[in-house]
Amino acid sequence: MTSTTHAPPIRDAALRRLGSALKATGYEFTTVTPDTHERVNRRPGNELGRTLPDVLGWSRPFRAGVLPPDFVRLLEDARALRRDGDLWYSLIRVSSCDGELFVHSAFPPETPDAVFFGPDTYRTVDAALTHLAARATAPSRVADIGTGSGAVAVALAKRVPASEVLALDINPTALRYARINAALAGTTNVDVRHSDLLADVPGDFDLIVANPPFMIDPERRAYRDGGGPHGHDLPMAVLDSAVHRLAPAGSLVLFSGTGITEGRDPLLAAAGKRLDGTGLRWTYREVDPDVYSENLEQPAYTHADRIALAVLTATRSRDDR
Repeated sequence: MTSTTHAPPIRDAALRRLGSALKATGYEFTTVTPDTHERVNRRPGNELGRTLPDVLGWSRPFRAGVLPPDFVRLLEDARALRRDGDLWYSLIRVSSCDGELFVHSAFPPETPDAVFFGPDTYRTVDAALTHLAARATAPSRVADIGTGSGAVAVALAKRVPASEVLALDINPTALRYARINAALAGTTNVDVRHSDLLADVPGDFDLIVANPPFMIDPERRAYRDGGGPHGHDLPMAVLDSAVHRLAPAGSLVLFSGTGITEGRDPLLAAAGKRLDGTGLRWTYREVDPDVYSENLEQPAYTHADRIALAVLTATRSRDDR
């Protein structure tokens, strides 16, 4: 497994040891939406962290002596602690998914290189595994575009250990975390690489999966902003890239969101224009009709009645090309 980003080895080793130590304790944490996260943390009594999930899941500040010394030492070795007066803050979070642990950015993920992990991560893993189970043959070459924490790549690699799974991202922090997380899961067939979509990797793929940013974000945060007036410029760029890189019988699974206005779905309309005439068989379905409703109060979504989540699949004919 390779990567073009090189953090100091001691920091990566410390995070791997931290993940292994957390596994040994039975640590689990299911990451919720930012809105739910804020609501729960505002409850009386939740101001300070008292447990490992409080600190490494809910990103609550904590005082000295709260966490076991070994865990504090590992966080310090990884340079993943920040002090503010008598309070300490973890700069990373650790979430559980598909029986594995994944290091990612602390809450709130405000830095330009933040690595997001949340409910859409779980949904994308589920969509990818559902599609994988329906395939007639196992894919021999897989690409996870915008891998982030590497959760999708790891889940797929576990099911198809004989395949090559490329975990692709342009964010050096994402590449670092994906590399650490793949090692924690023991998935030696995950190859972490820097790539702008598929531009920096050669060849065709039997399966391409992507969960790109899809929100309309005036702040243009990389982990969130999908680009364009509807937030789907990046999802459509993924689609454009993948259409030309599918092997015969190869398929794309694209998980995205869309703002629905008076029954009109701009993501579906844009995808139809690109896919019609390509010869690919494709399907599109809503998997959740109403999510992230707090964003409807923002100026960017005054046109939308709801924000929905959808999964698009596109498959090339076995006899094509």
